Amino acid sequence: MIVGTAGHIDHGKTALLQALTGQQGDRRPAERARGITIDLGYLYADLGDGQLTGFIDVPGHERFVHNMLAGASGIDLLLLVVAADDGVMPQTREHLAIAELLGIRQALVALTKIDRVDAGRVQQVREQVASLLAAGPLAGAELLAVDSLSGQGIAALRERLLAFSAAHRARSSQGHFRLPIDRAFSVEGTGVVVTGTAFAGRVALGDELLLSPSGRRVRVRGLHAQNRQADSAVVGQRVALNLAGERLAVEQLHRGDWLLAPALLAPTTRLDIQLQLLASESRALAHWTPVHVHLGAQDVTGRIALLDTDSLAPGQHCLAQLLLNAPAHAVHGDTLVLRNQSAQRTLGGGRVLDPFAPARGRRAPQRLRQLQALQGASLEQALPVLLQSADNGLDPALLERQFNRPRESWALPAGACELATRQGTRLFDTAHLQTLRDALVEGLCRFHDESPDELGPDRDRLRRYALSELERHIFVALLDEALADGRIASSGPWLHLPDHRVQLSPDDEALRERLWPLLLDGGFDPPWVRDLAGAVQLDEASVRLLLRKLARLGLLHQVVRDLFYPEQTLRSLAAHALELVGQHGSLRVVDWRDRIGIGRKRSIQLLEYFDRVGFTRRLANERRIRSDSALAIQLMNSREEQAPG
Repeated sequence: MIVGTAGHIDHGKTALLQALTGQQGDRRPAERARGITIDLGYLYADLGDGQLTGFIDVPGHERFVHNMLAGASGIDLLLLVVAADDGVMPQTREHLAIAELLGIRQALVALTKIDRVDAGRVQQVREQVASLLAAGPLAGAELLAVDSLSGQGIAALRERLLAFSAAHRARSSQGHFRLPIDRAFSVEGTGVVVTGTAFAGRVALGDELLLSPSGRRVRVRGLHAQNRQADSAVVGQRVALNLAGERLAVEQLHRGDWLLAPALLAPTTRLDIQLQLLASESRALAHWTPVHVHLGAQDVTGRIALLDTDSLAPGQHCLAQLLLNAPAHAVHGDTLVLRNQSAQRTLGGGRVLDPFAPARGRRAPQRLRQLQALQGASLEQALPVLLQSADNGLDPALLERQFNRPRESWALPAGACELATRQGTRLFDTAHLQTLRDALVEGLCRFHDESPDELGPDRDRLRRYALSELERHIFVALLDEALADGRIASSGPWLHLPDHRVQLSPDDEALRERLWPLLLDGGFDPPWVRDLAGAVQLDEASVRLLLRKLARLGLLHQVVRDLFYPEQTLRSLAAHALELVGQHGSLRVVDWRDRIGIGRKRSIQLLEYFDRVGFTRRLANERRIRSDSALAIQLMNSREEQAPG
């Protein structure tokens, strides 16, 4: 069990822990000289049950609340310390508010310095504390009066701590290991050591971990759990890890960094949260307010974007997005505390809903429905709604990081399915996925209705036409499915319905009949578009458009811009090339030019076209016929069929 103190400066937190544990808390010379706790202190003691209880001593001065916050996350029991002479003070209220915002739901109150006041004052402060706690989740917390110097009441407090320890349930170690670093130092002869409270999972000697946000890989070569040497440690324990890594130095580690299992590394600068503004605030919180965000042991600045309201009244809740000025790590359910821009006052806090919040559409109704679903405690509760509102499906790896739930520990709800893509599996609502499949075919059908003279679009054009909202790899997966089951067919790069046939308009067909003899009569040197347009007395654009349509149908081949060869002419040229290779072993420009009887420039243009379509392969100044060319195979098969007997 981890016990954390809280309370105003000079209310006796450190002296109380010394009385409970017999250990000096303030170990820094500056702390002893000034008589106040400046930074976090860590003590471990056996209270009588044979187990080591960890104590985190936090500073009470308002200037060191950021240090208090670094140690407050991860504690199991709050030990709220109130001096009988002072009573409830500003940091008493602020520390209590922080504990409530962090989700701490077990507390004991120690009323210290009772030797300085009479019984009436003790009773008065008891009533103050009860009133302070009454409106919050720690209402009814037991209060024990103690004198740390004489030891009065210490035994009773220790007994209550033992009772809490006996009733304390160890947290589930399910999930990947994560630990916020609250100290990093170097030990002579040992190397770099970091400490923190394990937030999740289990760590053992030899484990490979990653530092976040840097992504540096480290190995655990030494381990202490609850201040005892161990082979492993689990969630909820205070852990000290001796780390090894390439050129690893203590200067590279900072309070607020995270030590993570590799599956969790995903630094983020946008967090969608459920936000609460403290009732003690004097005015509403405005959209885009600058804040300090305390998450784990990290303190990072950022701004708040309110999502479902324009301003947040004191004591109220809303959905919000935090835009951080430095990368952080978080998972669903993590609690955080917000302080004002000057870090002098606690404003409120929140609970992380989505650590990978979108930059766009954050206030869209669909997104707000997702966040409302994420206010539930578990992945299983949120998943059905998330699937229904995810146009591009859900990435299971992202869900695993978002909830720190390994994939094998959760199952898909009824009505969900998986789609394999080239970038991994995506999860979909089954009905929505079928809608996308139907929309793909319907979009292609609509394309054919609108462009009957085209064979079909290519992949990217069909995506823009039918399913522009889909990520490309998801669209490709759906298209591959449709091609595999025959709902869609392909001819080269063109996609079409299996029974689709290109239909030229009557005007196009009439123009084709006028142009075709001219193209055939041109032989190996057909007329250019401008010459064809002049011959039929039409503008070049109309002629060019029709020739390109015929090329998409496979009736023509565009060798260079505005120069088209009929299919039968090009096959005749390919047959000549095949014969030349049979005679000379290769295809040279000079032999090719002489064979077809046209100029060198046009001869080279034809050869380069053959290279582009995969009929020939150029090797230095010669060319060879590609054995895997479909055109070459067809021509050779045709020769064999025509050969006598």
